[in-house]
Parts: sequence; C-alpha cells; structure tokens
Amino acid sequence: MKKAILIANGESPSKKIINYFKSIGYGTIVCADGGANSAKKINLIPDIIVGDLDSISEKALNFYKDKCLIIKISRQNDTDVEKALKYLIKKKFSEVILLGGTGDRLDHSFCNIGIVIKFYHKIKITLLHKNSLLRAYSGKIILTAQEGETISLYGIDDKTKISSSGLKYPLKNISLPFGKKESTSNLAVSQNIKLKIEGGIILIIRDYHTMVKHGFI
Repeated sequence: MKKAILIANGESPSKKIINYFKSIGYGTIVCADGGANSAKKINLIPDIIVGDLDSISEKALNFYKDKCLIIKISRQNDTDVEKALKYLIKKKFSEVILLGGTGDRLDHSFCNIGIVIKFYHKIKITLLHKNSLLRAYSGKIILTAQEGETISLYGIDDKTKISSSGLKYPLKNISLPFGKKESTSNLAVSQNIKLKIEGGIILIIRDYHTMVKHGFI
C-alpha cells in the first residue's frame, strides 16, 4: 500500500510532523507547486513537485531542479492539489496526508476540505490543520478512541443518515446537513466508537496529538 505526504501552498508544516508520518509509512513526499516553497523553508527535499509551476518561487525552482522530479501540468481546470492527487492516483497510491492545505486563504482552505470529499472514492486523504485532523468516512466503521476525546462529525446533505454508539451524544439514524445541523465537540465514552453511515459521506475531525499519543494513526 503506497502512501504519500502531499504539501500544499498553505501554512508550512513542521519537519517534526513530516518525520512522524514518514516513520509510519508515508514514504513519498510530493509538493503541489507552491508547497515547494514551504519545503525549502524547512530544508526538505521532496521526491516530486507537481503543478503548473506558477506559485513556486524562482529560487526554489532553481534549487530543486536537479534534486527531485518536477512535473509541469498546465491545465487550469484543476487546482495544483488536484493535479498532484491525480498523479498519485495514476501511480497507484492509496493514502495521502495533506499538509499545508489550510492557511491564510479561507477559499483555499474550503476548497481543500471539499477535495477530501471529491476524491474520497479514489484515494484516502487525511487533512491536517494545526492540531486538527480531518478525514471522510462512509459505511460501517469502528474508530479507536480515548475516552473523553473530542470527536466532531459533519454531514454534507440530508440524504446521509448516521447512527452511533460510543459517543456521549448518540446519533440515531439522523442526517447532519451542512449549515443546518452538526455534531461538534461530541465526546468518546468508549474506546470503540461504532458508526453506521448510509447514503453518503461525512467528515470527522479529531485531535491530532491525541491520535499520535495513543497510536490511533
């Protein structure tokens, strides 16, 4: 199972975070265009840079041109993150940690959260924002959790029904349509949280440091 770290052109990740994900099997580092600027700030050599190359600085481009694979994709109907994801899907990668997918630009942040949903059936994306880790889910799943851990659930439409056990505020075949209803700051009351998600996809946000500390990722 091939896993990659994808660095977008948002808030720069720390080398500590990158080294952690490398240690658990995310062996390939890909920068989406301007994500290479962030990589250079922390003296990181990626394996691949993908994008239309309009966001990467000239200094970074010259620095990396002999150090990694650089793939220019000019089509403008995809964002650079989408271009990188499509490349990884083509190369049979199954999982991606998206770093730098959020930052000062709310539109970019919102777009990248949407990309987690858009690509759900093609590649598993985990988006990390500061201390929060976001993933999309569907079907019947069991989350391993720490009792008292905060777990927030967000739906997309009113067609997707969610049932749960192991949460302080249980969900009983209800929908969480975006902008109308959500389950923010729910709490784990069991080490095993069982969810049944029917008819669509939901987003779940958990605390990154708690998940690392207890080996949940």
